[in-house]
Amino acid sequence: MLAVDEVTTKYGALTALHAVSLHVNEGELVALVGPNGAGKTTLLSTVVGLLRPTGGTVRFDGRTINGLDPAALVAAGLALVPERRRIFKDLSVAENLRLAGVTAKAPDRKQRMEQMAELFPALHEKWDLSAGFLSGGQAQQLAVARALMCDPKLLLLDEPCLGLAPTMVDVIFDLLQRLRSQGRTVLVVEQQAQRVLGIADRGYVLRTGTVVAEGAGPELASRADLFETYVGGS
Repeated sequence: MLAVDEVTTKYGALTALHAVSLHVNEGELVALVGPNGAGKTTLLSTVVGLLRPTGGTVRFDGRTINGLDPAALVAAGLALVPERRRIFKDLSVAENLRLAGVTAKAPDRKQRMEQMAELFPALHEKWDLSAGFLSGGQAQQLAVARALMCDPKLLLLDEPCLGLAPTMVDVIFDLLQRLRSQGRTVLVVEQQAQRVLGIADRGYVLRTGTVVAEGAGPELASRADLFETYVGGS
């Protein structure tokens, strides 16, 4: 579904990604891990069109998407849940979701709202509450639900557990497993590397803008040498 082939991305004279290649197959949960500054967020931003690669090719659902406008990529089936959530705090939970589904036909939007209420019962309890009053974990669930309102073919998550209490981290990992069991295609960046690799179909380890390891998620999670050398801890 997604194929990143020898992609290089720069910030001015600084090369953030060095000929990175990865792929995500339909129905897979793929984890992208690595230390801070490895280029993980840069890679997601390149995939969704927020940054333009200076070399290589990004293909999604069979076509090259280099240089396409982010709005066109959302319409094509890509949805990004950015780091630190970025929800609309002055709007209610329901209003955040309705706004995210604004391009859908009314019956589809209604059906997706019902699906989000079922998938996120904690949010349903706060349906009419301003999003600014949500806990960190609830706000992260809202960010994911908002992306799912677009009914994406590929969901990209950037640090979904960042800043969350341990109990809410458990909630997010449970959500990842439910998305996987539903057949959703997910590419997730996460600092809790061993844990996310343990539930992923496959994983990639990124360091200083280069893929240094790839393979089955649980297999990568079990490699102590990999974490000591490249990731810097679990």
